[in-house]
Amino acid sequence: MQEILTVAQMYEADRRTIESGVRGEILMENAGQAVSDEIVKRFSPRAVSVLCGPGNNGGDGFVIARLLRDQGWNVRVGLLGDVEKLAGDARIHAEKWSGIVERLSPAMLVGADLVVDCIFGAGLSRDIEGDLAVLVTAINECPAAVVAVDMPSGTDGTTGQIRGVAVDADFTVSFCRPKPGHYLLPGKDLCGQCIIRDIGISADIVGSLAPDIFINTPEIWESYIPWPANSGHKYQRGHVLAVGGTHATGAVRLAARAARRAGAGLLTVLAEPAALSLYAQDAPGVMVAPMAKFEELMQDPRHNAVLIGPGAGVGDETRKRVIHALHAARACVLDADALTSFADDPSTLFFAVQGATVMTPHEGEFARLFDNLAGDKLSRARAAAKRSGSVVILKGTDSIVAAPDGRAVINDVFAPWLATAGSGDVLAGLVTGLLAQGMPAFEAAAMAVWLHAQAGQAFGPGLIAEDIPDALPGLLARLWQRKAHGVVM
Repeated sequence: MQEILTVAQMYEADRRTIESGVRGEILMENAGQAVSDEIVKRFSPRAVSVLCGPGNNGGDGFVIARLLRDQGWNVRVGLLGDVEKLAGDARIHAEKWSGIVERLSPAMLVGADLVVDCIFGAGLSRDIEGDLAVLVTAINECPAAVVAVDMPSGTDGTTGQIRGVAVDADFTVSFCRPKPGHYLLPGKDLCGQCIIRDIGISADIVGSLAPDIFINTPEIWESYIPWPANSGHKYQRGHVLAVGGTHATGAVRLAARAARRAGAGLLTVLAEPAALSLYAQDAPGVMVAPMAKFEELMQDPRHNAVLIGPGAGVGDETRKRVIHALHAARACVLDADALTSFADDPSTLFFAVQGATVMTPHEGEFARLFDNLAGDKLSRARAAAKRSGSVVILKGTDSIVAAPDGRAVINDVFAPWLATAGSGDVLAGLVTGLLAQGMPAFEAAAMAVWLHAQAGQAFGPGLIAEDIPDALPGLLARLWQRKAHGVVM
């Protein structure tokens, strides 16, 4: 699994590595070598300006400058502050640089074909302002390519947020493991291509930090996929009850198609009599039942997964159905109207959660339900999962799946084409279909987000929500091949 480390965890990994006997000077040399290697892979020798800050990120810069100069590059080095004021490993490597050290200023950019940003890295604790803000703006306006070391200066490594202003890099080289800010917006966009290089911090040390944030890849959830057995039948693959609305009928129809594509054995849409015929005609494999039978059907344990929200309508009736489903301890996916219906009384919703429950809010719905949660996206998603007792998918291009126990995954597949009506309904259906087959809530949510993003990326421009379920068989076949034959994704 591809762990993500917070800035604090990365500092601790450095400390434990040094404590184990690897000198910090060597780690810094390895970091500089890694960046130098990536630069040489991409560019022929040219005029390069290495911009160094007053900490270890600046120390990396002195290593990079020395290694590039040794290979014949025309290198200028600028420093924020004085070499004499540098400390520790940064001072050691600054003293190995025998060239001129200029004052860090926009003048460093004149004539540069490549800029290496080693000013602050991931651990910036204050906003960039004043003369430094002018410098960052000049970096972003200059025609040279920009390489960021660890994190583009001005981007918070743990949250991905901009501290005042931030460097917009063409690519970023970081070390050991990625940080949340490499994948959370706007940090991901500012990083450009992100390369993670090993610098000598062992997997055992990373494991000793007990990381609980991961990139959302199949390694997280593939062992939980409920592939059908040769002797299996549809009733073993779960029976979804999907609550359909009378007016916005397309939402549940999209979700139902996705749930069936995800593998649910049976699916029944419940609706008021006026809409029943529409749902009955939509797809031959979908069953329908009048809404009046909701509580009766909930008594049958074979109806093991419930989807409420897409097109359901906001109000008392939706609230009652949500509470009934949660009290029945069915696997539940709550989306859209099911969440907004509790905007004035979220504690009642949270108190009712018993079985496997997944909430799938976008930012607007999240704000209505968790209006007093502040902070960055990752922190808010994790706090919401803990408070509600459910798995929370905080949707967006950088979707986060968070569990009540603190685990979280971040989506790293960006598919802007998914910003289309009905896309979220498809995602809710995917989660429900996986839950119906007995997949644990966190893993089902993570897999659904991955499938959704992969489908959007594969289809590309012109995507509409109806296209997403039809992309699933190919993706599921790839996952099956991976299991059956060890094929790498």
